[in-house]
Amino acid sequence: MSYVDRVIAETEEKNRNQPEFLQTVREVLNSLRPIVDRDPKYEKAGILERIVEPEKSIIFRVPWVDDEGNVRVNRGYRIQFSSSIGPYKGGLRFHPSVNVSIIKFLGFEQIFKNSLTGLPIGGGKGGSDFDPKGKSDSEIMRFCQSFMTELYRYIGPDTDCPAGDIGVGAREIGFLYGQYKRIRGAYEAGALSGKGLAYGGSLGRSEATGYGAVYFTEEYFKTIGKEIAGTTFAISGFGNVSWGVCKKISELGGKVVTLSGPDGYIYDSEGITGEKIDYMLEMRASCRDMVKDYADRFHVEYHAGEKPWGRVNADIYMPCATQNDVHKEDAQRILEEGHSKILIEVANMPTTQEAVDLLSENGVVILPSKAVNAGGVAVSSLEMSQNAEHLSWTKEEVDAKLREIMQNIFHSIDDVSARYGCPGNYIAGANLAGFQKVAEAMLAQGVC
Repeated sequence: MSYVDRVIAETEEKNRNQPEFLQTVREVLNSLRPIVDRDPKYEKAGILERIVEPEKSIIFRVPWVDDEGNVRVNRGYRIQFSSSIGPYKGGLRFHPSVNVSIIKFLGFEQIFKNSLTGLPIGGGKGGSDFDPKGKSDSEIMRFCQSFMTELYRYIGPDTDCPAGDIGVGAREIGFLYGQYKRIRGAYEAGALSGKGLAYGGSLGRSEATGYGAVYFTEEYFKTIGKEIAGTTFAISGFGNVSWGVCKKISELGGKVVTLSGPDGYIYDSEGITGEKIDYMLEMRASCRDMVKDYADRFHVEYHAGEKPWGRVNADIYMPCATQNDVHKEDAQRILEEGHSKILIEVANMPTTQEAVDLLSENGVVILPSKAVNAGGVAVSSLEMSQNAEHLSWTKEEVDAKLREIMQNIFHSIDDVSARYGCPGNYIAGANLAGFQKVAEAMLAQGVC
């Protein structure tokens, strides 16, 4: 049995009830064969066994009191996966679907994503099965304070710097940081990122994931003689990431024609621009979680219970919502529709392995999420740098650094995929490029 196969089998045995985590482990480790099969030093040093096992897994109770005086209890997580190249860095997700498998999958992906940025940040992820939807500001504040009362022990500017994710925006980060500062008795701004501008946040952070995805796309387009201007995009979601994607694509002359939510998707043939992009912020703030609100407001097509994949005429598909959004049947529709030959992942692991295999076998180019959506964590790291230097950069400065980082990520994975005999396989390229830096650091630091 090969080294990769052995580690996959052992990981499956130890984590039988963690499907999302095992999905990403199989995908990443299988793509690393060109490196680890060529050099026995990785097996001798147990690199793969160590990289799939978190350095620290923290699970804790989060008791809080609702507005009626009832005590409620949720579960909190922080999975600190790898600190080989820097302090742990990765978001906090508050959503009912959160469990140990989801957090481990996100944390494992974060190792390679953060490595690709070229910045000194390790991989981690956290969150809770708490649902902010329908909760008052007071309830959310009490929950965040209770959550941080446990979490503060494990984070800090040089240890672990969480950011936001699904369900954790500026409001939640504010409550979390306020409690952290209160307990620590010190103004350690670098302990959390995604903060408000008034207390150490970075200009350009809200747009960073979406903008970065478009900058990555733009760099890829240069290699195939294509431009954003005049290109039609079908995307999913309508949250912060989708909002950033819509803003930048519209600014560059492209057209986004779909959004989606748990209830279905909308098709806007005229494109999502101007006040329609602004309305996405209202939709998110409403906590209704319904994309139908957009259809009602702007009188466009609404398709209940469906996804846009393969159902609309678009040049590019960009899943921006959540994991495993594109299934095998969706991939089959994309192939049957026949117009788009490019799928750009923006959400974390939005395409199932079966869908990836089917699309790849039929000539569809897939740009992987760990590279495409790295702009968010990159600007979070830039926020840490500003905090450490007690500086505040202009929005233009941050945007220029973001664009350069995303360009470098594309060329890094493009070069590595060609070097290891899989040109155009950007999924493998991203994993190989991200792994190299982390593995070399682990080898240099000994068994730890």
